[in-house]
Amino acid sequence: MVRGLVAFLSTLAIVAPSLAAPPQRVVSLGPSLTAIFLELGASDLLVGADERSLRMLPEVRGLPVVGGLFNPSLESIVSLGPDLVALVPGAEQRNLQERLGALGIDVVALPNTSFEELLRSIEVLGERVGRAKQARARVEEIRAAFRRTEVDGFRAEALRGVWVLQRDPLFVVGAGSFLDRMLAVAGVVNLAAEFDSPYPRVSVEWLIDAAPQLILDASEGGGPALDYWSRWPSLPAVTSGGVVDVEAAQLTLPGPRVDAALARLLALLAPRRGTAPDAESSR
Repeated sequence: MVRGLVAFLSTLAIVAPSLAAPPQRVVSLGPSLTAIFLELGASDLLVGADERSLRMLPEVRGLPVVGGLFNPSLESIVSLGPDLVALVPGAEQRNLQERLGALGIDVVALPNTSFEELLRSIEVLGERVGRAKQARARVEEIRAAFRRTEVDGFRAEALRGVWVLQRDPLFVVGAGSFLDRMLAVAGVVNLAAEFDSPYPRVSVEWLIDAAPQLILDASEGGGPALDYWSRWPSLPAVTSGGVVDVEAAQLTLPGPRVDAALARLLALLAPRRGTAPDAESSR
């Protein structure tokens, strides 16, 4: 399960877009990228996607599936005759990217671990598919929402927290990811920011020693978060009502609606602060 959530968030480096004519047939390998195509009104260009995109995004469930996120089928992709394949780079995709290039198929590789990488991926895909204006507008809306929230976050009561991505083994949000940025602007001190990795594996002992007031749990399956973390009653988050179930698909997807995800995070935090989220900062 860690490969399904943590690994698809982790990425390597941007590959600069070419100046070729806008593509007409696109295969998207990654739900974050697929969501960008949908947001920019370019769904008509999509001729195939990975199975995770089809599972997470109802709008594309009729598309041909070209395999899993980490084991896409070269044959299935080629059979669709794409003139562009968009992917999030990683160890699993490196060989695929080389083989597609050898066949003359254009590939754009877009990391989205950090906040700036995420925004850049929106802009690059917008440029590639002739929706640059829409992409720039969406990016500016996101930046504006984060700026507003950051101002409010400085005024809010700080919460010492941990964002759990998976329970066993335990993976959390560390430093440098867009989720870390969301925590910071929302006024949450990310206790796992001491780790250089954006999605580090940690021990339960570390978590207990960190004594978080807030545990945001985005684990898939395994029952309610409070039931699980109540095994360690010494955790302040357990004793103070700070254990929060988080819908992973709504908050952890590095897609074009990260400002809406931030608004949902603020709504989750509001009861822990005894306040309601500000309407302006939550837009």
